[in-house]
Amino acid sequence: MPRSRDGILNQVLTVAQMRAAEDALIVEGASVDELMQRAGQGAGEWVRRIATGGPVTVLCGPGNNGGDGWVIAEYLREHGNPVSVIAAREPATEAARRAQALYCGETLPMDADISGTVFVDCLFGSGLTRPLPTDLAALLMRLVMHHRHAIAIDVPSGLDSDTGQPLNAGLPGYGMTIALGAWKHAHFAMPAATAMGTLRLVDIGIASIPRSARALAKPRVAAPAADSHKYRRGMLGIVAGEMPGASLLAAQAALRAGAGYVKLAAQSPPQGVPPELVTTDSDQTLLDDARVVALLIGPGLGRSDGASRQLAAALHAARPCVIDADALILLRPEMLGTAPCVLTPHEGEMAELERTFGLAGDGLRRDHALALAEKSGAVIVLKGPDSLIAGPSGELILAPRASSWLSVAGTGDVLAGTIASRLATHGQALRAAEEGLWLHAEAARRCGAAFTAGELALGIQAALRDCIE
Repeated sequence: MPRSRDGILNQVLTVAQMRAAEDALIVEGASVDELMQRAGQGAGEWVRRIATGGPVTVLCGPGNNGGDGWVIAEYLREHGNPVSVIAAREPATEAARRAQALYCGETLPMDADISGTVFVDCLFGSGLTRPLPTDLAALLMRLVMHHRHAIAIDVPSGLDSDTGQPLNAGLPGYGMTIALGAWKHAHFAMPAATAMGTLRLVDIGIASIPRSARALAKPRVAAPAADSHKYRRGMLGIVAGEMPGASLLAAQAALRAGAGYVKLAAQSPPQGVPPELVTTDSDQTLLDDARVVALLIGPGLGRSDGASRQLAAALHAARPCVIDADALILLRPEMLGTAPCVLTPHEGEMAELERTFGLAGDGLRRDHALALAEKSGAVIVLKGPDSLIAGPSGELILAPRASSWLSVAGTGDVLAGTIASRLATHGQALRAAEEGLWLHAEAARRCGAAFTAGELALGIQAALRDCIE
């Protein structure tokens, strides 16, 4: 796609936002039929590539998602694929009826005994809010089981597009989901994201929607300027605590994420400190160093009174800061100033922060993060299998599902160090959070299976190298 539409194609829309975007295209002169042809033919091309000439079964529902299915089926038939359509219900919209009339291939009854290379789910799209009827849920499962590949169009049937929650128990999984027009929240939210398989997007020409969420994208990182030196590239200070091994992991990642200088303050430096990591036994020495442009505190800090004083002193230094792990439990609202700040909680730490900041903790996962970002003035990286970033001005960035092998001790320390290193290079909290989260996931992808946190930290360099323009 042209780079000029990259931002638009990165949008993540609610059902209401998607309808408004389509309505805007219609006001500008596009017909519903034209939009259905764009969506169906674009999705049909993806299906054709997976089918590689093999037979395809398309399940069409009564709405416009079913209409997309009729278009997909005709597109495949015209390109030489054997196609069968099962009409689970008769078309209920004018556009779907017109799409059905244009299909010239085979139509089968719901009880047909059929198998094939690819099954395409066009039963219901992103607007479904109630459970599938029993007969349709059983049909869906049977067709998925009897085909080699299963592809969902827009959103797998039986999932709530806005929340990512299943509307039926025991829904099948898919090898691919083809989003139409824009990403939906279910593409990134658990538990729906586990059913999606590979994600693909068909552009139908919608415009930018104000204040929409967006998908986490590969960052573009410039190489250091020709006249750079270690301080100009950014000096990061890391405050260690009772368990300095965690801060060492963070430092290993920070050394490879772009900062020009990383300095660790630890009263008892851990074993295995690499020669390129500078250490000091005094927090105050670190905080007094005017060359330190960003700080990381939390990994291995502990929760003692002394640790609380360390946190207060670090935040009093009024430098851009990443607050992680134990520091999130010790944090109090009055400690935060106006310097850019990133908080990196997991679910348990998020609940503690909500209590600390007097938040009700209501709504969806993204609502929790947005509320804390607004209340604290910090950028929130809410970690988990469906990690997301919330900014204090309402920004919401959703990360694609990363490797499940990240579920090992120490990977959170690596993420914190990566974000802090990026923060040291430019001082922008939201940008650093996005860069760090993407690098962390990419390093995990490259590491493969059963890696350690130390191996993940070493992998940050190769992930960053891929982003340099």
